[in-house]
Amino acid sequence: MPNKFMARAVELSIENVGLGGGPFAAVVVRSGRIIAEGVNSVTTENDPTAHAEIVAIREACRQLGTFELPGCEIYSSCEPCPMCLGAIYWARPVSVFFANTAADAAQFGFDDAFIYGEIQRNHADRKIPMIQLMRTEALAAFHAWREKNDKIHY
Repeated sequence: MPNKFMARAVELSIENVGLGGGPFAAVVVRSGRIIAEGVNSVTTENDPTAHAEIVAIREACRQLGTFELPGCEIYSSCEPCPMCLGAIYWARPVSVFFANTAADAAQFGFDDAFIYGEIQRNHADRKIPMIQLMRTEALAAFHAWREKNDKIHY
């Protein structure tokens, strides 16, 4: 059965190239049924976060009315990039299946290795420097969160 879902992700990725999008697609499955599909629409939507996994996760969460994906599997035509990997961990599916590897993607111009390297650098040493400002003032939001009685933990 998993091959059926991966075949759909691969099919969508190929179709998406013909439609002007990137060669990536993902499907979210729950209880043996596809509940959401997503394709890479970074250039078609002018949205750098519109990777296939993110698009599929957003749609699956809308369909389920939740911000997590318990009991779900994600099938991706390619190994998730660092951004998508972060989103996947926040969504908490039970498993992720992928077809192409990050090394395969790099051979075709989709190389994320530099991002992994940047994460290891000190904030100020990154290609896009990260500069901390107003930490003390910003801590007020965390204090307000801690005191909120009706918060939804995530």
